Amino acid sequence: MHNQENMVKGSEYRKSFSQKTTLTSHQKTHKGENLYVCSDCGESFSDLSNFTSHRETHKGENLYICPECGKRFSDHSSFTSHQRIHPGEKSISHRTISHQRVQAGEKPFQCLECGMNFNRSTNLISHQRIHTGEKPFECSECGRCFSQNSSLTCHQRIHTGEKPYECSECGNNFRKRCQLTAHQRIHTGEKRYKCLECGMRFIHKGQLTTHQGTHTGEKPYKCLECGKSFTIRSNLNCHQIIHTGEKPYECLECGKCFSRKKVLLAHQITHTGEKPYKCSDCGKRFNQKGNLVNHQRIHTGEKLYACSECGKSFRKKSSLIGHEKTHTEVKPYICPECGKAFNESGKLSSHQRTHTGEKPYKCPDCGKCFSRTCHLANHQRIHTGEKLYACSECGKSFRKKPSLIRHEKTHTGVNP
Repeated sequence: MHNQENMVKGSEYRKSFSQKTTLTSHQKTHKGENLYVCSDCGESFSDLSNFTSHRETHKGENLYICPECGKRFSDHSSFTSHQRIHPGEKSISHRTISHQRVQAGEKPFQCLECGMNFNRSTNLISHQRIHTGEKPFECSECGRCFSQNSSLTCHQRIHTGEKPYECSECGNNFRKRCQLTAHQRIHTGEKRYKCLECGMRFIHKGQLTTHQGTHTGEKPYKCLECGKSFTIRSNLNCHQIIHTGEKPYECLECGKCFSRKKVLLAHQITHTGEKPYKCSDCGKRFNQKGNLVNHQRIHTGEKLYACSECGKSFRKKSSLIGHEKTHTEVKPYICPECGKAFNESGKLSSHQRTHTGEKPYKCPDCGKCFSRTCHLANHQRIHTGEKLYACSECGKSFRKKPSLIRHEKTHTGVNP
């Protein structure tokens, strides 16, 4: 350390230093540079260590002096609060003091329950309701209660239909500012939520949460009625409506009711006849994007959903779910008319039409009606000439899958 070759010499005179950083600090004394200024007394220093040592001398000092009575204070907030006791100082508003605390980073209000600190007493009061369970703000429309007034205000927009937050890009309106912020990421393409397991990114936090369940297999939300589990609470809430029979979403066109809003929106398109989603392979159109995605797997042969019990694969997740129930023999959906049980709600709905005679699916070409969408889809191929099911042996195509199966037996020698 003291070897001459390891010493760095100052440029002004022959004083030497063991480290270059020490030399740099020393050279500032010749240039008159004082980079570190004390905010309490104004004294300046060229060396950080000297400045740090000096700051220690102010600890415990009463730096804030009241010009009215001479009383001293060590922190700005106490000084400001004190000034309000003197005549002429009462104009300092509570809002100003709160603002000053935010600027200073002060949080003098502490929750005795959990130790969290807040810069405003009102924030502490709101927080404490988490511990007490108090919900003093009641909706006059439906009676639901909230712990914060802001939550009540947002909730009331459900009843009024008010959506004050508008997207400047597409004109869509939202009840909450956070909903608008999340929506705007669709336009910007921003995907801020990243899965640490596989690196996939998502626009919404809820999408990430749902995705993470595919890695862990965790399904913490369980239906107490039938035992089915879900990765997110909203899916459980939607599922539970099956058991209650509640269908709050009504189509204003035909009066039909639905348990989920997105199912209603999909249904409403059947009245307009609109089919905005087109298959690039065969030109077939669909009224829902999900239906197009499922259809395209016919062309690709892709079967994403495999049964963990027997390994059988399916194009649609709903087909897999229905298949899996054949292993468990669980049939939670019971027809109130005849008592027949089903493993899927869709099968129960189709069955119930045998009692009512309802045929809600109408062919737009000839007007013929059907009780099931699959029957309508098969029928429409008569008009389009479409033959989806091709024989891998000879290439012959068929409108219906059973026709293909019968035909394939002619190649195997099995009597059809």
